Amino acid sequence: MEHQLENLVSRYKKAAERKQNWEEHWRECYEYAFPLRENVSSFGVDTPQGSKKNLCLFDGTAPDAVDQLASSLLSELTPPWAKWFGLRPGNELSPTEQEQVAPILDKSSEIMLQNFEHSNFAVEVHQCYLDLVTVGTACLMFEEAAIGEATAFHFYAVPLREIAIEESSDGKIDTTFRCSKLNLEGIRTRFPEAQMPSFLQERLEQDREYQLSIIEAVLPRNYNAGACGYDYIAFAWDENSGYEDSCILKEGIFETSPFINFRWLKAPGEIYGRSPVMKALPDIKTANKVVELILKNASISVTGIWQADDDGILNPDNIKLVPGAIIPKAVGSKGLTPLSAPGNFDVSQLILSDLRQRINHALLADRLAQIATPNMTATEVLERSAEVARILGATFGRLQSELLTPLLKRAFQILRRRGDIPNFDLDGKIVDLQYKSPLALAQTRKDITNVSEWVSMLATFGPDALAAVNVEEASRWLGKTLCVPTQLIRETPLASEAEVAEQENAAV
Repeated sequence: MEHQLENLVSRYKKAAERKQNWEEHWRECYEYAFPLRENVSSFGVDTPQGSKKNLCLFDGTAPDAVDQLASSLLSELTPPWAKWFGLRPGNELSPTEQEQVAPILDKSSEIMLQNFEHSNFAVEVHQCYLDLVTVGTACLMFEEAAIGEATAFHFYAVPLREIAIEESSDGKIDTTFRCSKLNLEGIRTRFPEAQMPSFLQERLEQDREYQLSIIEAVLPRNYNAGACGYDYIAFAWDENSGYEDSCILKEGIFETSPFINFRWLKAPGEIYGRSPVMKALPDIKTANKVVELILKNASISVTGIWQADDDGILNPDNIKLVPGAIIPKAVGSKGLTPLSAPGNFDVSQLILSDLRQRINHALLADRLAQIATPNMTATEVLERSAEVARILGATFGRLQSELLTPLLKRAFQILRRRGDIPNFDLDGKIVDLQYKSPLALAQTRKDITNVSEWVSMLATFGPDALAAVNVEEASRWLGKTLCVPTQLIRETPLASEAEVAEQENAAV
C-alpha cells in the first residue's frame, strides 16, 4: 500500500507542478475580473475567509461583464426550471419500437430534470461558469446524494487550487487529483466508514484544528485489459511525517468520473483552458490604472496642492483643508498659497470609454446583453438567437462535449442504478441525448424558418404546388423539432372516411 500511495502522491505533485505555471496568470485574472474568488495557489497560504480581496480594484467593468457572461451561459445552456435536455429513441430502433419507447424516455427525462431542480446544481454550476469565464477552466464535482434526500444528486464547484488534471493522448481530461485539507470532524463527515490508525486518530483528537491533506484520485481503468470506468482512491497524507502515517479512507470504481472538468478554449499542447478575461486582461489592467489616476487627479482637484513660507510660525500639521476653514498667517508672510497642477488629464475619459467598450466586447457583454425593446417581432427573436448561436457556437461545442454530455450520462447512470429509471443504455443507438437549451435550439429555429418559407412560397403557386407538401409528416417533424411532448404527436395518421367504411365492410 505504501508503494501505491507513494506513486499517487508523486504523480499528484508532478501534475500540481505543471499547474504552477498557470497560477500567477490565474491570480491576475481573479484580481482584476473576479476578486471575490479564493486563493488559487496549490502550495500557498490560504486567504482568511472574509478578508478584503478587491483593494487594488478601481474599475468595475470587467467584474460586471464576467457576471453577465456567466449568467448568460447559465440561461443559454442549463437554464434553471426549464427543460434543457431530453431523451429520445436511438436510430437502431424501428419506428414501431420508437413509438413505444418514446413515452418511457419522456418520463425518464422528467425524473432526471426533477432531480436536477431539487439539487444545488444551478448554484454550483453558476460558480463554475464564473471560473470558466475568468480563467478558462472549471471543475464540477457530481456526487450521489444519500438515500432519503429529496434528490439523488449533489454538486460542488471545486476551486482550482484543489485540483490537478492530466490529459490523455486523445485530448480528454480523464485523470483528476483533488487535494483538500480536513480535520477530524471533516474526515468523519465525508468518509464516515473510514478506518484510521489509532495514533493518527489520537493526534487529530488532541488538536481539533489539526488538518490532514486528503488526496482524491480518479484515474481511468486499463481499457486494453477489457476494464472500463474509473478507479477512485482517497487517502489521508501527512506531509510532515511521510507515507508511513498515510491511510486509505475510501476506494471504489465509478462508471463515470465524479469530477467534470471543462474549458472555454484550449491551445494545442496545453492542458488547462484559456478564457476571454485572459484575452482582455491588458485592457482591463489599463482601464483599472486609468481610473486610479483619475481618482488621484480628482483628490488633487478637491484638496489642491499648496505651498507656504517656512517662517518658523506656520505648522502644517495644524492646518485642515476643509470648506470654511480660516488659516492664520503671520504679518508679512505669504501664508498658505495654492500650487497649480502641472497638467490636466481631460483625455482620460476618452481613453477610458474606449477601453471599457473593448472589455465589454471581449467578454461579450455588449452582444449578449438583454434587448431593451419591449415587444420584439418573430424575425427579431430569430435574428437574436442566430447571433447568440454564432458567437457561442465554438464554445458551445466544447462545453457540450466536456460538460453537458458527461453530466447527463452520470445523472442517467446514477438514477438507473437506483432503479428510478428503466435500465437502458445511453449509447446513442438505443437511447440518445437531446439538448433543448435555448442555445441548442437556435439552429433548430433556422431549420423551421426554412421549412416555413418553403411552404409559403409553394402557397403562392396555388393548390397544385401545395399538394407536394406531406402535411402529416411536416406536422410531426415540426412537433419533434420544437421538442413537443411525444404524447401530443400522433404517429399513426387518422384514417379517412372511405378507409373507415372499407374497414367496417371487411369486418362484416
